[in-house]
Amino acid sequence: MATNIIKGACIGMAELVPGISGGTVALIVGIYEKALHTGNTLIDAARTRSRQSLRAVDWPFLIAIGVGMVGAIFLLSGVIHSFVEGHPSVAKGLFLGMVAVSLSVPLRMIGRAEIQRRAPILIPVFLLCAALSFFATGFTSEPVSNPSLVVIFFAAMIAVCALVLPGLSGSFLLLAMGLYQPIMGSLSDREWSVIVVFALGALVGVVAFVKVLDKMMRDHHTMTLTVMAGLMLGSLRALWPWEGPVPGAEASVWGAIALGAAIVAGILFLDKRKTA
Repeated sequence: MATNIIKGACIGMAELVPGISGGTVALIVGIYEKALHTGNTLIDAARTRSRQSLRAVDWPFLIAIGVGMVGAIFLLSGVIHSFVEGHPSVAKGLFLGMVAVSLSVPLRMIGRAEIQRRAPILIPVFLLCAALSFFATGFTSEPVSNPSLVVIFFAAMIAVCALVLPGLSGSFLLLAMGLYQPIMGSLSDREWSVIVVFALGALVGVVAFVKVLDKMMRDHHTMTLTVMAGLMLGSLRALWPWEGPVPGAEASVWGAIALGAAIVAGILFLDKRKTA
């Protein structure tokens, strides 16, 4: 239970950072497919309302992940926002190192033999998705002043897809819509009307998207993972720490990149030893 709470907290923290996907972190900590399947089972149980379907839901796992995510978002939103705003180059360097190493996760899930066998199809798809993600992360908007609750609801529906799909950052999508700063401010200031509407929009988005992605993972496992890997590669543009001059911070940026890479590499190494 405690381990899953920590994993959920890591996913929640990722959703606060533009450029990092909660789905990517779920892949790193080894719970992506289980979380996706459990979410799909929960949606089916809510629809049928039968005791059998409710018993099929892995409630301890779901509750632990949910507690970790919600706790991290509420407790750390102000801290992470301050870190990203106050030290943007170092923060981007840290997250760049993490996401770059995590690219190995979906590729490892596919397997070397499968990649070699289907290379003529998988490589073009991978490169196309990387290019689309690269150009998409170039779009940002100025912050929107006092967005309406309707706008926040639909923005949450769109942004939450990134929680489910590795390679897309929910926070970056909000940034592109000009809503990242207003919503982060509402979280920090505990504006409950905004928080509740955002949560409802996110819930609707998850229900609509989880079933589609779960089916894709079951029926087109290799191709879906290839798309995810391509999106993750292209999304590195959003984390590039040298968009502007970083006088006196070069060593800190490189140190942050190395630290981020080492953290993810360590997690993957421990996970590999545990499953060996």
